Amino acid sequence: MEVTMLEIVNLQTAFRTDHGEVVSVDNISFELKSGETIGIVGESGCGKSVTSLSIMRLLGKNGRIKRGEIHFNGLDLTQLPDDRLRAIRGNEISMIFQEPMTSLNPVFTIGDQLIEGIKLHLKLTNKEAKQYAIEMLKKVGIPRAESIMEEYPHALSGGMRQRVMIAMALSCKPKLLIADEPTTALDVTIQAQILELMKKMRQDSGTAIMLITHDLGVIAEMADKVIVMYAGQVVEEADVFTLFDHPKHPYTIGLMESIPHLEYEEDQRLASIPGTVPSLHRMPKGCRFHTRCEHVSERCKSEQPPLFASGEGHQVRCWLMDGAKEEIGMGNGGANEKFRNAGT
Repeated sequence: MEVTMLEIVNLQTAFRTDHGEVVSVDNISFELKSGETIGIVGESGCGKSVTSLSIMRLLGKNGRIKRGEIHFNGLDLTQLPDDRLRAIRGNEISMIFQEPMTSLNPVFTIGDQLIEGIKLHLKLTNKEAKQYAIEMLKKVGIPRAESIMEEYPHALSGGMRQRVMIAMALSCKPKLLIADEPTTALDVTIQAQILELMKKMRQDSGTAIMLITHDLGVIAEMADKVIVMYAGQVVEEADVFTLFDHPKHPYTIGLMESIPHLEYEEDQRLASIPGTVPSLHRMPKGCRFHTRCEHVSERCKSEQPPLFASGEGHQVRCWLMDGAKEEIGMGNGGANEKFRNAGT
């Protein structure tokens, strides 16, 4: 039976800045079961990465969890002392960071950094850990794995460094894997190989995966359910089939329509969402998306909508859902299959 691996309840994360405190993640709640993958999508600056860093409690000196709970296997990570949390990080919870060059130590070889974590968490000898590290590098598609072990991070390309980070995150067979744009710097062949490796780990070990990406094709291929974030809030949540076949929030629809498809005409222009994500210092009153929304009403400008239920497990933060008085959607029942085919 699937058990709840991760449960986030009303998470609010804030940062101190020269202009005062800003809330980057505002009242986020979701849960993730063992063997399940949740995809988190949205534009840059929407709070996706901050959500993942809040789980790891890697917010730096200016960041703090202002409110909420993060339950992992029955433990509230927000209340754990640092030594307990260090034992969980890298072992039970692993993270693939978005910027591999800032995550790898420039003065240690790739082998040293891989072996250190493997020895610490898997209790292997130095020889066993080295052989296991080489096997992991080969699994993520790195050629000449033995010689790469002796290289320093600056000698590798961005894609190679990203694969080293993936090998490092997967090596301890974590119960929860947080992957922040894991395949952005990789070509499609290596991307497919990495995603298959993540799928196999999920099937074999029951690993839960939190996948952050801009690539809706990857989301359609990998995720069981999807959260769409905008300006620090969840604006839509649903299982992957419902979200791609029947998106309801205007922002979600905008994201779907801005992706090119093979059947588009040669001269067909891509749709775009006008405007930009609002600054954390100057959030608009009411619905945070109303400055960019074609369905905006006076109510949207003055009142912030809650998450409305729109069927089982489907939630939408939009006043158009209030009492189901007005329905919006793409009306593209084949969208999910289209994205799956367009992915890896």
